Amino acid sequence: MHILGLSAYYHDSAAALVQDGRIVAAAQEERFTRKKHDARFPANAVEFCLSSAGLAPGDIDRVAFYDKPFLKFERLLETYACLAPQGFKSFRMAIPLWLREKLFLRDLLVKELKALDPDIDWSRRLLFSEHHLSHAASAFFPSPFEDAVVLTMDGVGEWATTSVALGHGNRLEVRKEIHFPHSLGLLYSAFTYYTGFKVNSGEYKVMGLAPYGVPRYAGVILERLLDLKADGSFRMDMAYFDYCTGLTMTNDRFHALFGGPPRRPDEPLTQRHMDLAASVQAVTEEAVLRLTRALRDEYGMANLCLAGGVALNCVANGRVLRDGRFENIWIQPAAGDAGGALGAALGAYHLQQDGARAVVAGDAMQGAYLGPEYSQDEIELRLKRAGARFVVLGDDDLIAQAATDLAAGKVMGWFQGRMEFGPRALGNRSIIGDPRSPAMQKTLNLKIKYRESFRPFAPAVRREDVADWFDIDCDSPYMLLVADVAERHRHAMTPEQNALFGIDKLNVPRSSIPAVTHVDYSARIQTVHRGTNPRFHDLLTRLKCDNGCPVLVNTSFNVRGEPIVCVPEDAFRCFMGTEMDVLAVGNCYLVKGEQDQALKQNYEDRFDLD
Repeated sequence: MHILGLSAYYHDSAAALVQDGRIVAAAQEERFTRKKHDARFPANAVEFCLSSAGLAPGDIDRVAFYDKPFLKFERLLETYACLAPQGFKSFRMAIPLWLREKLFLRDLLVKELKALDPDIDWSRRLLFSEHHLSHAASAFFPSPFEDAVVLTMDGVGEWATTSVALGHGNRLEVRKEIHFPHSLGLLYSAFTYYTGFKVNSGEYKVMGLAPYGVPRYAGVILERLLDLKADGSFRMDMAYFDYCTGLTMTNDRFHALFGGPPRRPDEPLTQRHMDLAASVQAVTEEAVLRLTRALRDEYGMANLCLAGGVALNCVANGRVLRDGRFENIWIQPAAGDAGGALGAALGAYHLQQDGARAVVAGDAMQGAYLGPEYSQDEIELRLKRAGARFVVLGDDDLIAQAATDLAAGKVMGWFQGRMEFGPRALGNRSIIGDPRSPAMQKTLNLKIKYRESFRPFAPAVRREDVADWFDIDCDSPYMLLVADVAERHRHAMTPEQNALFGIDKLNVPRSSIPAVTHVDYSARIQTVHRGTNPRFHDLLTRLKCDNGCPVLVNTSFNVRGEPIVCVPEDAFRCFMGTEMDVLAVGNCYLVKGEQDQALKQNYEDRFDLD
């Protein structure tokens, strides 16, 4: 049975294909359209999923959509009705769109699917899943567990903002929920907005900014904004927020409580903003810890799965891991709404069709390498058409040359194999560099990514070496766990260095791998496994042999505001629009100085702030 999963019309639309319970392909629409967080029907992602499996539209047995629009519309109407006449302006803007499109989503989906094949009665094949059930299914069914507690936390689905489900075999049952407007995800987004970043894309900036601050406002949040119970359940005082009926996340009462209006995106970051970030991060971690501890006590299960946008908070995930209440934790790499497409497809197969489930050692995500890939011949043809100049190297020579250039401090674009599904580049659509370089972090932020200087970078390390370099010894293949750099690799700070203000802390190397060591000695770790990514593993192995360091800086292959590159031409354009030094696309090796300088582009101002 072939089931196509879809998420669309809100943000991060995606498509996923499941064949007899096995994940075949998955991709976000933004990668094809080059529009960040593209919310349109994922026509290109659907076409990729079908072509990758050699299927015609008629081969699709079911199409599963990731949420239920009527329930979401019910929530909107009830919210506006309860709070009227407040929010009339927001109501007036939202309702026409719902009446025109979203309320009749079945008809809209059928119309889009008709473009694939007009002769198919798509309405008979179309299924709908509740939003949080889709998230839970995306976390449990690919996990390596026969049984697990599944915790989903996000902004809001239809009504649920936090939910708990229990998974066993091919069964999954939602047991309890916290409903809108009380939401950890929306609390975090409120501070994202207040500190001057974009909601639904800038939350990870707040997480990265938090270590520069002190959580001096955490007590105020817990006293005035969030009534957090011992079991992790909570309620929010909506008198401080505007997201129920307004056009912004926070209101004047919130602003007065925290000492001023929201930061404009073009305003400098101050210590106050860093302290606000540290505070909401601390409160989020405490809430997640209380939830997970209570779930372990209540259900007595050893395994925990996480999904939803809050599950992308890798600092909180690391706290849960170190807390040790659960023996095993698995987090869906596409934990946000894009992953809902995969969850909808898996839920349709296991829950609605009663399809059997095979538990896979490690997990069933295949390293999240589920997107498009290109043969060597196709790569060469595409690069030639783009005007690129390159040499073709054998496998061993490619690894050797890449290792030499990285050790020399060069920044490299690394485009290999299948594109990753989810927000993280995991060694197939990556920009990589030597973590031992004190200048690498600043170079990547300012000259390659064109983004804020405070942003940290993640280390990619061989799984077998992770415990030698970091305070963690478990799989972290999806860059979703934070741990500290091992003590023996750290540099002690002087009193003068500890007294530095905010961003000035950046310039002090804190370990032997400073480019991936945050100001609190933490790192967002990716463990690289030979079974899922042999070429990236080979590169790390060569680096270990050459210089004793099996670690690389790994950041996504894009600039600020641009989706991660998808096709070889995207990689070449980004290479020519930034100050990257070398580029490896398959076995093609490109050196910046050898390219046609007429093809250079200015990527610094090409994309909007994300």
